[in-house]
This record gives sequence, C-alpha cells and structure tokens, in this order.
Amino acid sequence: MKSPVVKRSIVVAGHKTSVSLEEAFWNGMKEIASVKHLTLSELVGEIDGGRQQGNLSSAIRLFVLDYFRSRAMPPIQSTGSSASHLEETRQ
Repeated sequence: MKSPVVKRSIVVAGHKTSVSLEEAFWNGMKEIASVKHLTLSELVGEIDGGRQQGNLSSAIRLFVLDYFRSRAMPPIQSTGSSASHLEETRQ
C-alpha cells in the first residue's frame, strides 16, 4: 500500500530541506501560494519564519488548516446583545 505522505525537497531561504506532507496539504499549499501570488518556496519561507515551535511539516499543516478554516467560517460579529442575554440568563 502506498503511503499517503509525500516527501518533497524544497528550497527555503536559500537552503534545501525536505518536507513530508499528505497530498491534500501539498495541494492546499499550491492553492494558497497561487492566491497570494507566491512560489511554494516563498510560502514555506513565510510559514517557517512565523512558526513558534514544532517541525516544519507540522507548521505547514497547521497553516493550511487555519487558512481554509478561516475561509469556511463566517466572521464572528459582536453586537453586544449576546452579552446582555448572558447577563439576563445568569440573574
């Protein structure tokens, strides 16, 4: 059985590295890079520069997940009525 994880080499900040990701994440990265008018290397460089911890593959997965999750969910709008309703419920 073929592994769903694909290992690819990519140049990040002038250094060659390898990243292991599932095909869906590679496809997601390609789509994001296209929308942002970046190469895959540039996008991975941005992700790498912004990560706080963990390995690069994990940082990429979280970035792709967050990118598509933020576009799938409508923005939360604060009207103030929810807070008032909560206060009324507590009393």
